[in-house]
Amino acid sequence: MLLKKQTVWLLTMLSLVVVLSVYYLTAPEENAADMTATEQMEKAENKTESKTESKTESKADTKGENKSEKETAKNTEGSSVTIASGDEFESLRLQIEDERAKLNEELTAKMGNTELSSEERDEAYAKIEQLSETKVKENIIENLIVAMDYNAALVRVDGTDVKVSVKADKQTKTEANNIIRLVRKEVSDAQNVVVDFQPEK
Repeated sequence: MLLKKQTVWLLTMLSLVVVLSVYYLTAPEENAADMTATEQMEKAENKTESKTESKTESKADTKGENKSEKETAKNTEGSSVTIASGDEFESLRLQIEDERAKLNEELTAKMGNTELSSEERDEAYAKIEQLSETKVKENIIENLIVAMDYNAALVRVDGTDVKVSVKADKQTKTEANNIIRLVRKEVSDAQNVVVDFQPEK
């Protein structure tokens, strides 16, 4: 009888030791996994911060370079056609987006200003909606132009004025007319559409 009690006691103690050892062996791995996950998240946040900082620095650098390239092209040829660098469209697009983001912030602040009348706040809201619609139209037109076998396109809609810059080696009136027709389909109130062909490098 006494022997049975001792064996039962021994077995329970052994099982308890096994359970505890398994627990301690698996618990540090979970903590380590949690720590590695938090470290990875911190690294990702640091990378995104450094990317945004480098983007703002590169924007400032590319703006200065693009201005100098445009000035040299105007001085040498005496015309308004600019020589496109590899990423000129992208830098111009970023510049336009920055300007619109600032305008959007101002309009949003107007909407939240309770001192202004409801008409003024409604007007600010309408302008914000117009900005987003303009951006969507520009993206659609750019995609349609690229689908016409052009390497790159940049569209700027400003009210009834639309300026289209296209990278292409060949410049024909027929191609320009096709682009103008396409723009007028998408932007019904477009009155002054200018197509600017820029040579590939």
